[in-house]
Amino acid sequence: MLISNSGALAVNKTLTKNLPYDPERDFQPITMLATLPNVIVVGKTLPVASLEDLVAYAKARRDELTYSSVGIGSSQHLAGLFFEQLTGTKLRHLPYRVTAQLVTDVMTGIVPISFQLIPNVLGQLRSGDLRALAITAKARSAALPDVPTTIEAGLSSFESSAWIALLAPRKTPDTIVARLNEAAVAALNDPALRTRLTEIGADAAPTRPEELRTFISTEVVKWREIIQRGSVATD
Repeated sequence: MLISNSGALAVNKTLTKNLPYDPERDFQPITMLATLPNVIVVGKTLPVASLEDLVAYAKARRDELTYSSVGIGSSQHLAGLFFEQLTGTKLRHLPYRVTAQLVTDVMTGIVPISFQLIPNVLGQLRSGDLRALAITAKARSAALPDVPTTIEAGLSSFESSAWIALLAPRKTPDTIVARLNEAAVAALNDPALRTRLTEIGADAAPTRPEELRTFISTEVVKWREIIQRGSVATD
C-alpha cells in the first residue's frame, strides 16, 4: 500500500520528465485521507487588509513583490503561479530550503507574501505574527474558522490544496479495495482523529475509490495547464 501526496500523484506527471510511474495507471485508489489547504499570508507591515487589497497592491507593483515557497513545483509555488494567472499580477518567486527561515522572513517583512500550507504557519497566525488573508479552498478551515476562503474573497476559481491519499497496486481485487476503503473511512470519521487533524491544520477527506480516481485525473489536468502557462522548468 502507498500513502502519497498531490505532488507525486498529480503535479509530477507534468513537472518531471521520464517519470518512472504513471499515477493514473499504476495504482488502485482507495480513499483520500486528508487535505491541507494553502493560506495566503503576509507580514504585519504590509499595508493590505484583504485579498482584494493584495491584488490591487500587487498590480500597482508589477514584478516588484516577492513570495516564498518551500521549493519549485511545491503546492505553495504553484499556488502563487495560479494566483498570478487569475489576477493578472506578476510576482517574483523565492524558493527556500528551510521552512523556518521562510516563515521568519515573511514575519520580518523581508518577503512580503507567502502561499503556505496551514500547518507551516498556524502557530504564527494564532500568535498574530503573521496575517492570513484567505484560505485557498472551497470551505473554511476548521483550524482558522475566521479566515475567509478565496471564493468568499472574490477569486472563485482559486483553489490550491495539498492532499494525501491511500492507494494500492494496480489490479488489486475490488473486494480488497472495498474492505480497505471501509476501514480507512471509518478511521477518518473517528472524532478523535478529526480533532487531531484540525489541530495541525488539515481536514479529513474520505472518498470512495472511484471519486479519488476521478479527482487525481482532474488534478493532473489542472496543474498541467497552470505549469505550462507559467513556463515552469521541468526536470
